[in-house]
Amino acid sequence: MRVLLQRVSEARVEVDNRITGSIGTGLLLLVGFERADTTKDLGWMASKVCKLRVFADENGVMNRSVGNAGGEILAVSQFTLFGEYTKGNRPSWGRAAPGEISQPLFDAFIAELASITGKAVPTGIFGADMRVHLVNDGPVTLLLDSQQLA
Repeated sequence: MRVLLQRVSEARVEVDNRITGSIGTGLLLLVGFERADTTKDLGWMASKVCKLRVFADENGVMNRSVGNAGGEILAVSQFTLFGEYTKGNRPSWGRAAPGEISQPLFDAFIAELASITGKAVPTGIFGADMRVHLVNDGPVTLLLDSQQLA
């Protein structure tokens, strides 16, 4: 499981010119699953996302989590995080989990985030052609991978 996390001052996702999710200050998560991922990856990732100290404290030091900062989370499914590009110039999506595996994992991940934060987690629409708009704050962007559990 991979999550591309971006600290944002605002973000929204649109499908067919309709906003399906939006937040103010918080985290935009692009979330992808590979075939080997299971529900075991979800708890670790949700906890890590919610505890990462990427928001400034009163001294300007990144020392606050999204919850401590009063921020929100917007999550968007993103199978291309597992694109392979070592051969040729067209990415291959063979490592990405198919929808019948990744959609239930994505839904469970959203539920886990909501449980930890006590807030609803807006999303895009799984499998749809989406437009993601964001103002990256910092910029702060991190790539988290559940296969690199520490």
